[in-house]
Amino acid sequence: MRSLPERAPAGASLRTRLTELLGIEHPVVQGRMMWVGRADLAAAVSEAGGLGIVTALTQPTPADLGREIERTRKLTDKPFGVNLTILPTITPPPYDEYRRTIVDSGVTIVETAGSSPEPHMEFFAGHGVQVIHRCTSVRHAVTAERLGVAAVSIDGFECAGHPGEDDIPGLILIPAAADALSIPVIASGGFCDGRGLAAALMLGADGVNMGTRFLCSTEAPVAEPVERRIVEAGELDTDLVFRELRNTARVARNSVSDKVVRILADGVTFPDVQHLVAGVRGRRVFEDGDLETGIWSVGLSQGLVRDIAPAGDLVERIVNEAHDVIGRVFELFADAERAQGRTVVPRTSGVQGLSRRSTRPPAGRVVRFRDTSGLHACSSGHGMRTAAHNLLPDHGKALICWISAIR
Repeated sequence: MRSLPERAPAGASLRTRLTELLGIEHPVVQGRMMWVGRADLAAAVSEAGGLGIVTALTQPTPADLGREIERTRKLTDKPFGVNLTILPTITPPPYDEYRRTIVDSGVTIVETAGSSPEPHMEFFAGHGVQVIHRCTSVRHAVTAERLGVAAVSIDGFECAGHPGEDDIPGLILIPAAADALSIPVIASGGFCDGRGLAAALMLGADGVNMGTRFLCSTEAPVAEPVERRIVEAGELDTDLVFRELRNTARVARNSVSDKVVRILADGVTFPDVQHLVAGVRGRRVFEDGDLETGIWSVGLSQGLVRDIAPAGDLVERIVNEAHDVIGRVFELFADAERAQGRTVVPRTSGVQGLSRRSTRPPAGRVVRFRDTSGLHACSSGHGMRTAAHNLLPDHGKALICWISAIR
């Protein structure tokens, strides 16, 4: 087993535009997971300083959702959100009643997904609700910003569930979204530890969304065999189903998913596999632990999940690891500069003068960010302004921007 980064001092934090927007301590969001996003898990993540998410449609009725929100509030007094996934169906859920319940319950953070949030924006805005929209492409993210959402969660191809049809991985999708948007960006898909959080921040994101990682937490209402399978599985152990139907979904590889892939490859239609992929079968996997009952969502990040742990411990571990990784990476830049005898000229401007959409520094220069506790960030490419904002922990000390001329 690969060793994890050494822990940072207790209480390490990373402040970003996302933490400021939502009033949370850490830029870590628990992914919305059908059948899993319930009060115990959401409250544990929020209590640890992240953003827990209650999944609205896991609850059979709007009244049940109201009771689950109240149960969450009894477990934490910190911010949490509710996911409302909007999908075209023959018999759609009573979305208007669900959103009314969300507002009447005093929830002020809603994550939308599945289709455009436009039909719900006026209602939520009128009740002071901040909307985070989940999407899988830059073009949809740009549309969501135009509609007035407060932040976007962008799903790369690595994610569990529906990654869209563009097949763009996070390494490209995240900085592309950061360049195109002025609102906070949450990176989703493939993130499960502090290394991923640090990488997302360096790519220009303002936080991360993690589903598979929190699926393997003690608070997740999931049978132990499911969690053990995730810990034992590797990054190759998923299937992409429904590709032929242009409704791609990433699920755990098992006998059912393999059968669905084979059947659809022969050119048949959805009714031919409907009995295999029914949602009730996937729910039974989570509840009963029979891994071959149906299909169930999991991301490529399962290849990096090593244990089952309390959600609060996971949040703390992820943030501490990110703090350590960021510090170690930028010490490499500091050592290289000292070794090459570069001249450092302190300036008090530069960060504020960098446009978000045009963030390349002047030719031949490296922009370095320091506070009085040491070197924390350095960048010479796109997303520099966002990276500077994201990577600097709040020590309550004056920020100085150092611009180092390369001789």
